[in-house]
Amino acid sequence: MVRIGIDVGGTFTDFVMSDTRTGQLSFFKVPSSPADPSEAIADGTRELLARFGVAPQEVEYFGHGTTVATNMVIERRGVSTGLITTRGFRDVLAIGRQTRPALYDYAVQKPAPLVRRAHRLENEERLDAGGNVLRPLDEAALEEQARALVAAGVQSLAIVFIHAYRNPGHEEQARRVVQRVAPSLHVSISSEVLPEFREFERTSTTVLNAYVAPRMQQYLDRLSARMLEVGVQADPLTFHSNGGLMPTETVKRLPVLTCLSGPAAGVVGSTMIGAATGLSEIITFDVGGTSTDVSLITGQRPSFTSDRLIAGYPVKMPMVDIHVVGAGGGSIARLDDVGALKVGPESAGAVPGPVAFRKGGSQITVTDANIVLGRLHPQRLLDGRMAVDRHAAVQAIESQIARPLGLSVEEAAYGIVRIATASMSRAIRAISNEHGHDAAEFVLFAFGGAGPLHAAEVAKECGMSRVLIPNEPGTMCARGILLSDVSRDFVRTQLAPLDDASWKALGALAQQMQDEGNRWLQSEKVPEPLRRFHLAIDARYRGQTHDIRVPVQSVEPGARAAFEEAFHCCHQAQYGHDHADRPIEVVTCRMQAVGQVPKPDIQRTGSAVSSNRPTGRRDVYFGDGHGWVSTPVLHRDALALDTERVGPLVIEEMSSTTVVPPGTRMRVDLTGNIHLEI
Repeated sequence: MVRIGIDVGGTFTDFVMSDTRTGQLSFFKVPSSPADPSEAIADGTRELLARFGVAPQEVEYFGHGTTVATNMVIERRGVSTGLITTRGFRDVLAIGRQTRPALYDYAVQKPAPLVRRAHRLENEERLDAGGNVLRPLDEAALEEQARALVAAGVQSLAIVFIHAYRNPGHEEQARRVVQRVAPSLHVSISSEVLPEFREFERTSTTVLNAYVAPRMQQYLDRLSARMLEVGVQADPLTFHSNGGLMPTETVKRLPVLTCLSGPAAGVVGSTMIGAATGLSEIITFDVGGTSTDVSLITGQRPSFTSDRLIAGYPVKMPMVDIHVVGAGGGSIARLDDVGALKVGPESAGAVPGPVAFRKGGSQITVTDANIVLGRLHPQRLLDGRMAVDRHAAVQAIESQIARPLGLSVEEAAYGIVRIATASMSRAIRAISNEHGHDAAEFVLFAFGGAGPLHAAEVAKECGMSRVLIPNEPGTMCARGILLSDVSRDFVRTQLAPLDDASWKALGALAQQMQDEGNRWLQSEKVPEPLRRFHLAIDARYRGQTHDIRVPVQSVEPGARAAFEEAFHCCHQAQYGHDHADRPIEVVTCRMQAVGQVPKPDIQRTGSAVSSNRPTGRRDVYFGDGHGWVSTPVLHRDALALDTERVGPLVIEEMSSTTVVPPGTRMRVDLTGNIHLEI
């Protein structure tokens, strides 16, 4: 039997297949199909199984990471959405917060609310801050509003009532009414999507869920149908942003949980491989076709956050903390209005793609520059399955960049790479140096199709001396999916001063949430011995508006002092100071329910007797006083374990290419990972 992990990227769709009998890992890539990602998934699965001689009936596990929901928000391709809320709160979406992230930028524009004001309606219901009913739900008015929204073309509805996080009764009642009189409407309620306080973020997140849900359901239905046509019977699982997998029915109800799901899988895989290699302090560096995604891992634990923006819209969901910049292999290079060279954030994507791919692309990309510089193979990629045209890339760079700037083609191409490197380096400094971490103390864990291509130069610019490149780095996110468990996060707001009474209430709430998680895991047929629960409490000093998440081992009566000490330590670590004499407030209780699944061996060993002989040589442009250098080219499978070499080198494999600049020391460890010493 086999298990398959899939990551859908903007340019390529990556596959990793694990044979549960032999432990063998197989890797594969196909171009993505942006119009309908399920096409590339189905076609790639069919090719993968045929290539490695596996029958579709042998697939017992099928997990995938996707940015379908994220792309719908970015491209504004969701459905017409309505909002029903408590009287007086219809304009919460438009008012937002009084924060000014770009105070002096007069060109900044707030994104328009995803729900038109005419489709934001109010009901007379009202709860107080304790969840007690002040005014009952007006069902008659609600019925009329639901019919009016359907008549106006609304396809999905968000219901967000004030203080519903304390009492979901009115929202659940409203959903039943709407489903009775307007069964065609998809309904999302905030007490199910995000039962936390802070009205703007709760409303925004619930609206986003409603905005993408109908089309996410259609995508998942198409995916399931196409996989059945391939012959795969396993139910698809989808990776969510907090580092776990969810079944299809949960994703259909809560698609907002999948935003940034693919990059999160890469962080999970990096954490596990780093731990197996003995590394605890890692900066992940995932460069794909569209973006560079970076994340900080400390003490062998990824960083998490609950506050992110997607296309300017707040999403308050637990997720792996990933910083994204628009710099990838498909990032477009161009001259701006004053003749300066710019790279990104626009991307050529899979279609039309880079000029050298000959799929209709006419705008120069970072990939074109790397092909011209000899860093990528000038004739073929993906182990020969994809032909490229270096001459077309040379002509495009010469006419669009080099000639207008008075540069040679290689100088122009190297300038494109340098600008992309600078953007990637800024992303790393944003999550490290700007938050009190010295990047030099971390290992750069490079993956993605273009991560190893740029890793050495990015590490040098950031003052980092060590780089780790795993086997088949271009499929790391897909491998991370194979290494992940089924999980779901449950959250409840419990705003109160920390004292004996509130600590006792937290204990009861934690038990209630664990019971809820148990019921969910039972519905997913997870055996009881494989169930795990992780508790965390968000807290703050009295008077603060920001809170800190503190992992909690126990909420027994005698564990309160340990929690207080842990909170002070977390505050000191994050902000550089703590106030042990100030009262603490608890804000939110979080419970993650985990169902453990079998996992493949996270390391793939190579051969200790490989030849280490180059498969050829080609001229590679390194700039910085080196210029064109005749460089040995090796296939990664030819690298012997536990050996060292000194650059320049180009190391090619199916999913990626590693560039080792002159003077950089390269070492292959006993499990096949490549280590660079800058």
